[in-house]
Amino acid sequence: MTPMPHGDPTTPRSRALSFDRAAGQYAAARPGYPPALFAAVEELTGRPLRGARTLDVGAGTGISTRLLSERGAHVTAVEPGPGMAAELHRTLPRVPIVRGDGNRLPFATASADLITYAQSWHWTDQSRSTSEALRVLRPGGALALWWNVSDHAVPWIAGQGARLRRFLGAYDSAHGSPVRSRDLPAALGFVHRLVPWTRQVSVDTHLANLGSHSAFLVLGEEPTRRFLAEERDCLAELFPDGTVEESYVVDLGVARR
Repeated sequence: MTPMPHGDPTTPRSRALSFDRAAGQYAAARPGYPPALFAAVEELTGRPLRGARTLDVGAGTGISTRLLSERGAHVTAVEPGPGMAAELHRTLPRVPIVRGDGNRLPFATASADLITYAQSWHWTDQSRSTSEALRVLRPGGALALWWNVSDHAVPWIAGQGARLRRFLGAYDSAHGSPVRSRDLPAALGFVHRLVPWTRQVSVDTHLANLGSHSAFLVLGEEPTRRFLAEERDCLAELFPDGTVEESYVVDLGVARR
């Protein structure tokens, strides 16, 4: 396995928009979130999702948007990428979509009960997105950020994580990045909750999930194809029946205004 050079010069914005060219793959392969996550959001925000005026920022293809809607939230999706927004509209045609991002929310002051970022807060300028969230939230509203992070306490996932680091470099991965308290605005007083869960998927879906991460999308097809082909061989030995159990811990942070 040939490692990729360290120090990827690709800008954060172009990495964020790299998902556009893999919107269908992203929608089909990325994991969702367990019901326990949304129960935790309700507990930590102190209000039910049902009826909450919610902005799902960096909504992507609508994975979290759909689940929030199913819990009864009145959701508006906010997404900068045209490809991701088009995929969201295809699968959730009744959900309003606004093209934009968290750095400049195109909404009135004190107009939202809840602002959510599922896998997307790290793509923002956090000083600007924090100010915008405080402006747009109503008094008593809440900001909820969460990430699916692969559980490296599981041996096979730890092994795959090591291979990813060797290939992509020590500071990149396709396993998700845990929320770290120092990365979140301390003044907001975030409360954290970890929510473990698993899903069973085919090897094909698991590899498509890996390949949908920006670390691979910015590499181009050939190096990605090489890594995933070698990874398929590793997984065939570990999972001869072709079914992978992915283990995650959702890292949730909630701040009330």
